[in-house]
Amino acid sequence: MSPSLEVGLYVFVLATFLGLEIIRRVSPLLHTPLMSLTNAISAITVVGSILVAGEQKTTLSTVLGTLAVTCSMINIVGGYLITYRMLRMFRKSGKDRR
Repeated sequence: MSPSLEVGLYVFVLATFLGLEIIRRVSPLLHTPLMSLTNAISAITVVGSILVAGEQKTTLSTVLGTLAVTCSMINIVGGYLITYRMLRMFRKSGKDRR
């Protein structure tokens, strides 16, 4: 394994655990604004991963880029669905609109 790949994997694992701990400690009141911010970051990730997948330098970069596009889009769609569901909870109970 090359040193740059090893460092990249190390940073990825640390960022994953750090992100998980930060999100876990967020107050429920801040969840919806945080979700909107996360969707914006995922949109930037989609653009970057499309660029990586489209370069087609190696098969591995194409596969990882495509996987990143898929995961980011799942995150964006899920975030919007959760935000929509949370906003529906604050509608007046007399009117059940969809």
